[in-house]
Amino acid sequence: MDSVIEQLQTTKSYTVTEIGGESEKVNTITNYRAINSKHHESDVVKEIASADLVTCAVGPNILKFIAPVIAKAIDARSSSTPLAVIACENAIGATDTLAGHIKDPKNTPEHKLGEHDSKVRYANSAIDRIVPQQDANAGLNVKIESFFEWVVEETPWTKTGLKHPEIEGVKWVEDLVPYIERKLFTVNTGHAAAAYYGHNRHKKFIHDALEDHEIHKIVHEALAETSHLIVKKHGISNQEQKHYVNKIIKRISNPHLEDVVERVGRAPLRKLSRKERFLGPATELAERGDSVDALLGCIEMAFRFQNVEGDEESAELAKIMKEHDAKGVVEKVCGLKESDKIFPHVVKVVEKVQG
Repeated sequence: MDSVIEQLQTTKSYTVTEIGGESEKVNTITNYRAINSKHHESDVVKEIASADLVTCAVGPNILKFIAPVIAKAIDARSSSTPLAVIACENAIGATDTLAGHIKDPKNTPEHKLGEHDSKVRYANSAIDRIVPQQDANAGLNVKIESFFEWVVEETPWTKTGLKHPEIEGVKWVEDLVPYIERKLFTVNTGHAAAAYYGHNRHKKFIHDALEDHEIHKIVHEALAETSHLIVKKHGISNQEQKHYVNKIIKRISNPHLEDVVERVGRAPLRKLSRKERFLGPATELAERGDSVDALLGCIEMAFRFQNVEGDEESAELAKIMKEHDAKGVVEKVCGLKESDKIFPHVVKVVEKVQG
């Protein structure tokens, strides 16, 4: 990260290339500054304290590391307008998670919480845009998918009589849960399913995996199960959800993205956790007595994603699989309890992988 910040400090511009179906749009980014909080924390605190908006896309596991400097900045804030904090992560309630770290007594003393809450508004978001693996010699330049969706809850402002900030590209909604779950249980479930099956069958790119008719069929079957949950739970019509699924599969099948399966599959421990893209919907479906066969197949492939070069979690997963029996693995990795209806089914999957 130090080297990226140094490059930003010494480079006046970089490019962001949006990749569509057959076309590309190159945007040149200028007028920015980069500060390294490791070496110049007080400067970062000063900037955040006077800012209108703080966003991050660092990965859910990194949120706890950026919380202390944000907490100091909020404490130093003097503006009467609350700071907007929005975490843009592939996780449900990521901003709530970040807020929890910021308001931890280690970062914000309890006697300051009242004042703290008047200075900031924390808003969860659903973010959807594919950023494929970048070229090795790209430097600061980035390739991204042209499609994007950024949905943010407005209630942190409206419930106190305030108007949400104006942010270009944001869709403000009262209830974010349907958008988050539809995205996580369709985009992320489908993407990861293609990645894990693709890795298991030695495919290089996501589009290679989805050109395999059997994998393509499996991904559709997994998304049929999650769609059943989304339609029943959130009142979205079957037709609308079917259209959404087809659009998502078309997006992740785009060969111009050259999306490497190992990039999409990385961090299997997080992706196998209780509220994530496979077990999140599978647990709810099992409790309802609905089919989860396709999702269990995806879970099996995720458990087989072990010792992948450059991915620490895949090495840790392999270690856990060796050191624990199937029940222990399911409890430790997935966070499931024996009282969960899905529990024995996942135990059987793990026994199969271990055997």
